Amino acid sequence: MTNKNNHKGIHELYRENPINADKKVFGRTSDPISRRGFLTGLGTMSAILGAEVVFGRFMPAGMIPAAFAETTEQFALTGKHSGLIVLNDRPINAEVPAHLLNDWITPADKLFVRNNGLPPETVDPKSWTLTIDGESTKQSKTFTIQELKDKFEHHTYQLTIECGGNGRAEFNPPAKGNQWTTGAVGSPQWTGVRLRDVLEDCGIKDDAVYIGYHAADSHLTRDPTKTPISRGVPINKALEDEALIAWEMNGEAIPMLNGAPLRLVFGGWPASTSGKWLTGISIRNKVHDGTKMGAPAYRVPCSPVAPGAKVDKEDMCIIEQMPVKSLVTYPKSGERHNIKNKFIAKGHAWAGDKSVKVMHVSIDFGQTWQEVEITKPVNKNAWQHWEAELTFPKKGYYEVWAKATDSDDISQPMILPGWNPKGYLNNACHRIAVQVV
Repeated sequence: MTNKNNHKGIHELYRENPINADKKVFGRTSDPISRRGFLTGLGTMSAILGAEVVFGRFMPAGMIPAAFAETTEQFALTGKHSGLIVLNDRPINAEVPAHLLNDWITPADKLFVRNNGLPPETVDPKSWTLTIDGESTKQSKTFTIQELKDKFEHHTYQLTIECGGNGRAEFNPPAKGNQWTTGAVGSPQWTGVRLRDVLEDCGIKDDAVYIGYHAADSHLTRDPTKTPISRGVPINKALEDEALIAWEMNGEAIPMLNGAPLRLVFGGWPASTSGKWLTGISIRNKVHDGTKMGAPAYRVPCSPVAPGAKVDKEDMCIIEQMPVKSLVTYPKSGERHNIKNKFIAKGHAWAGDKSVKVMHVSIDFGQTWQEVEITKPVNKNAWQHWEAELTFPKKGYYEVWAKATDSDDISQPMILPGWNPKGYLNNACHRIAVQVV
């Protein structure tokens, strides 16, 4: 590329220089070379980007510029923002580009969709029921939604839910499953009743160790003897104040694709524990043994393994709370910025059942970090918001990297964390591309 293109934005530069044009970058293909490693020199990167890669000598080996992670794929789902990216249509799975997640409270139309089966074809909230049973229940009971509303106190919490496979697209060797990048996360406000209040109304035996949920979605085969998913959480998580049986999101009925008319919400844990289209909850005297509770589903190696290693099922442990993580949600990656103006970056950070203690950003590929302002969570399991004012030393190509540190002083890794066969728990630093002119 010649200097005549220096006036163009990063998105335009990428479209005109489609490296591996027949492959889609960052999780759109199983070919790992499309994710990392195909740029071998700073001169090549600078030529393609149309700008000097400032601090490029510090960029970790094998990484590609964040500018190449953009996609122009479009689709439409009823009730969802047109900018969502569909990864699968049977079942429906769709993620949200980072720049659409800038809201402090995630709007319903911008909450990701992660389904394991087919949603129920018809839903009548007036006739919908929830049954509490199980070996460790003193008295099984069935409630209508109206009975839940009338009998128990209502609570509203902002709770962050994230797919356990969010970030799977970056793992190498590639992991099977939906190739989520960064957008399988959101933090809406949820309204409902505490799960604890309902369980205690039925009576919890002393031997209770787990709860498992049951739902109205159908297996992809529509075989009524098969269940698409039935997971749960340890009893101590189920009894937390913030564990909800919810019927509202952001003050309105939960969208159909997100579990209407009734669902569980466990903030800070894999979203697969927050059962949708909820019809039953079993109090168990053992770890729940429903569909997708067994290895390798939603499990990682109990001890670190080498990339590509085969891991025996008995050596895999159930994922519980999610790791510390953050996003840059403003501006959109590929920003063209005038060096004379202030550069403001914004985003969110979250840390499972913990809180985020401190937030840092870097413009030199992690060589130096600037501490930035971050809010306190509005309640446990709500994400926090950060903002940074940055200056760039000269014109050229930059990347803004974000790194959160949780209340136990555990920080995000700069690049890919420990490999695992299913591609779970990727909490590597998020980054966006900026061209300073």
